[in-house]
Amino acid sequence: MRPIGLGLIAALIIAMVAPAVAMAAPKAPALPPVSKAEITQGMKDTPAIVSALNLPCQVTNARIIGKAPEDKKAGRPATSYYEVACAPGQMGFIVSQPVGGTPTSFTCIEGNTPPDGATEAVVPCRLPENADPKIPLASALKISGVDCVPEAVRGLGTGKAGTVMEVACQGSAGYILVAPAPFDATKKLEGQNCLAYDENAGGIKCVLRDKASRLAAIDKFNTDAKTGCAVKDRRFVGETQDRSNWYEVGCEDGKGFMIHVSAAGVADSTPCIKAAGLMGGCTLSNAREAATEQAALYTRLAKAAGSNCDVDHYGVFPPHGTDDIVELFCKDGSGSVGIFRAAGSKSSVYDCGRAPAFGYKCSAGNVAYGYTTLTADLKKLDKASCVVSDARAAGRAENGNVSIEVACADGFKGYIIDYKPDPVTPIAATGCALAGGCALPGNTKK
Repeated sequence: MRPIGLGLIAALIIAMVAPAVAMAAPKAPALPPVSKAEITQGMKDTPAIVSALNLPCQVTNARIIGKAPEDKKAGRPATSYYEVACAPGQMGFIVSQPVGGTPTSFTCIEGNTPPDGATEAVVPCRLPENADPKIPLASALKISGVDCVPEAVRGLGTGKAGTVMEVACQGSAGYILVAPAPFDATKKLEGQNCLAYDENAGGIKCVLRDKASRLAAIDKFNTDAKTGCAVKDRRFVGETQDRSNWYEVGCEDGKGFMIHVSAAGVADSTPCIKAAGLMGGCTLSNAREAATEQAALYTRLAKAAGSNCDVDHYGVFPPHGTDDIVELFCKDGSGSVGIFRAAGSKSSVYDCGRAPAFGYKCSAGNVAYGYTTLTADLKKLDKASCVVSDARAAGRAENGNVSIEVACADGFKGYIIDYKPDPVTPIAATGCALAGGCALPGNTKK
């Protein structure tokens, strides 16, 4: 289901025509059972109307609802109204046929929805085949890839761009939906998480469930993500273009998590101490305090791995299995990449000059500082004339040794530096004039 913007849905609702049509239909306060005569008339008149409207409906039952007389003052012709039931799996409709005019239609979902401030619908669908319009809606939701068992639905109207409705789903926050007009259960819906409308200043709101009930759906995602968090607070963070949803939970112990739920409904989590760069970061827990504690932990882990980095702050790389991979920003201005493994396995820390050889690239400031390490390595190998100005990973040998190509600030050709990986030790430097395979600017000139 592709998310659409709040502004578009608002524009659609402003353009709705169905409620106005519904209000023009006659209303009986206490309607008797549908009569045989009403059905006979409906089955006679509606096939042509359904065909003219090109509705996705194989008529199986119909009834005439009534006729509204001509209103010359309002410029409204006499109009007949009908309810149409369609083949199983198809949505039922209310249709109208003005004398000498163009017919219109709206779904039984809209027909069953009371106008704002009312408790009863104006033109409800009464045929037994239309008793539960959530059934064809469920088919459309399934086609759209939405894991939703609809429990309640209300129509917001139909405009030129689509039929808009709210649906409350079993165990989820619900959606504002836009379906093709006329509604077709075989076509995909567009929509957006109801939680996105709770802070919306416009007139669109989800009302079938209260906000607390919608937020409670986040607890299931927290469980699915296996955070171990005893949830104290929860909030909807946002929806992204890949149809993912993001939530935040604050825990009883003061910690917190950002929870990501894919379009397929798969949940994963990121602790708030690592989530500063995700969707604006956490707000329900003291992420700053937690990040300070985590920096102290990374300092201890880095020193245990042989680094002298006193961590000031850090950035998180995408997870790789169970490894915790972070870029470390040290208080002396240097930087490293720490690969911290589970207890019992050896962790590694690579300074930002050498890190590319092991598949990791630091951010700009740390990369530049790392060049000083590479310059020092060249001096150890009697290549003291080169001050490194650029570098890239140049490959890995079968024996596990790694190589880095460097360029020199003086513009002369640089070198390929070979390293043993554990511990990282420079073992040879070969000029690009002899090494071959160099690619950095300045290293390929003849």
